[in-house]
Parts: sequence; structure tokens; C-alpha cells
Amino acid sequence: MANILVVDDEMGIRELLSEILGDEGHVVLMAENAQQARDARAQGTPDLVLLDIWMPDTDGVTLLKEWQRDGLLTMPVIMMSGHATIDTAVEATRIGALNFLEKPIALQKLLKAVQQGLSRTTEVLRPAPVYHARPVPAPVEETSIPAPAGYSPAPMGMTPSVGLPAAATPAGDAHLFGLSFDLPLREARDAFERAYFEHHLMREGGSMTRVAEKTGLERTHLYRKLKQLGVEPSKVSRKG
Repeated sequence: MANILVVDDEMGIRELLSEILGDEGHVVLMAENAQQARDARAQGTPDLVLLDIWMPDTDGVTLLKEWQRDGLLTMPVIMMSGHATIDTAVEATRIGALNFLEKPIALQKLLKAVQQGLSRTTEVLRPAPVYHARPVPAPVEETSIPAPAGYSPAPMGMTPSVGLPAAATPAGDAHLFGLSFDLPLREARDAFERAYFEHHLMREGGSMTRVAEKTGLERTHLYRKLKQLGVEPSKVSRKG
């Protein structure tokens, strides 16, 4: 989960990007002009900024120059525009922008650019590894280890086994992963699938892209499945 600042004077664009990125488990801050973006940056460094070029007060390229001049360009910035020229995109990249997205922005291009930007943030923040000389282990005297209770030697070619307490055997369980075997099949299956998807959502920080990859489902199918099961990705990721 990352903190992403979306700067765009069009309310529809801000809301659409906020919804998409929110479904991915990110926290989205929104600014409708350059001044609000300055204020948001002054309160803390976001993990990523999506910055529109054409805005009514100050254009995105000028704001990017300000951040670069003042030493505030410490986060990846992805520029967005529906009217910018190639020269503008090149200039923004020269100043320090990581990427440039042309409106209307395709979903896959947006998610790929965001993932690349956040990967860049992770690389910057990751500490350098510290290497230590490996200690030489002291010689260990051979001692005999008593066999565990329930152990019996197996014939040659067979794998030895240790006896399990009756309570730990599947036959002694009334529940599996907290699910009752007394439920009707459909309810038990839904309960298992709900727990299964919640587990992956928490593990992947609410990222629908990574959950889709882990579960082998297409994003559209995954969205429908979560809605059917009543699972809300944003709530589950906060719970994790």
C-alpha cells in the first residue's frame, strides 16, 4: 500500500484515478491545482505523484521545476496530459519526471506505470546489505537423541513416522481453518473462498493486480467474485 498524490484540475479524472488506485489498496490524496499540490507536498512526501500538465494556476512542468529547484523532487512523478507535445514530454523527463501518460489513460498503462514508480521508490528506500564474516562453528560432540514418543523404526526403504496425537489427526477435527464441516456445501465453499481471497488481499496489501496473479483469475472475474462474496478489498487491506 502506498500514498499517491493525484494532481488534476478535472474532477472526473481525479475521482476515476482515485477509484482505480483505491481498489489496488493505495491511499490516494487529491489536488485540483498546483497550490493544493504544493500544500500536500509540504505536509509530507508521497510515495508517487500523478501530475497533470495543463492546470489553470501553474502548469505541471513549472511545478515540477519548482520541486526540482527546491530539493523537493524526492519522489517519482508521472506526468499526464491530453494535449502535450513530444517536446513537453521530453522536457518533463529531463527535469526529473519518471514517465509520461497520454490521456485518455489506458488502465493497464496506468497500473504498469504506477507499479514501476513504486518499485523505484522501494529501490531508493531499501538499505544496502551489511555483510559479516561467517563465524566458524565449534566442534560438536556426538550425542544420542532420544526418539520421540510414538516413533517406531521403519523397514529399509520405508519412511519412518512419528505417531500423531489423536486430536491432531484429520478425523479428530470438527473444524478446518475455522470452517464447520456441518455447514451445507455451498455455504462452506463460500466461507472458504471468502477466507481465501481475504488472505491474499491482506498478504498483497490490497493490490488487485497481484491478487489476480496469485489466484490465477482475470481482474474482471476477480472483481465479480469479490462482489459476489461480499469482500471489500479496501477494508480487508486496512485490516491486514
